[in-house]
Amino acid sequence: MPDDVSPPAPPLALSAVALTLPSAAGPVNILRGVDLTVNVGERVAVVGPSGSGKSSLIAVAAGLEDPTAGAAHLFGQDLATLNEDGRARLRRGRTALVFQSFHLLPNMTAEENVATPLEIAGADDALATARAWLGRVGLSARLTHYPHQLSGGEQQRVALARALTVRPALLFADEPTGNLDSVSATSVADLMFNLVAEVGAALVMVTHDQALAARADRIVRMADGRIAS
Repeated sequence: MPDDVSPPAPPLALSAVALTLPSAAGPVNILRGVDLTVNVGERVAVVGPSGSGKSSLIAVAAGLEDPTAGAAHLFGQDLATLNEDGRARLRRGRTALVFQSFHLLPNMTAEENVATPLEIAGADDALATARAWLGRVGLSARLTHYPHQLSGGEQQRVALARALTVRPALLFADEPTGNLDSVSATSVADLMFNLVAEVGAALVMVTHDQALAARADRIVRMADGRIAS
């Protein structure tokens, strides 16, 4: 690499991030000085007991929640310098999220759900690309099915296809197998790791599943709003 060319910024860098939220009993410290850097293509599992701040870490990292203190950088950009529209533009086509509860649009078919982010990005072949991705996750026979007509495992496969069809540089996954039976969970996990590797995305995954966490390159353990190890 030439001396005058800087390496790319890491997809995610959190520095001394704190998050305090109000409650009826007074302020609650959710995150307490979290430092975390995720490098290009790195797969990181975030584990810890319920209430330790795992999902809040993802919310701050993705620009969905403003930290009370510290700094969150996404692709080298300080999220505090951007308004909501600016954050959405930064995320578009570069980040994607998969949730435990699938979050599919109930009035859209599987292929329409997957095509939506492509259409937002202005792709001309959104439906054709959506069909191809649904085929890759084993759902070619479910293209025109609505979410309520799909099993939990099938819905999460649709959600995974929707997230990765834009070939993001960073995928956030919050308990992606938490609502699935063991067979479906293994199938979805296999698909997620294989497809993340194929598109070259970094992965930040919150999970209670120790076997799933062990498949990551690095495990970050949280306790009481801090990174314990």
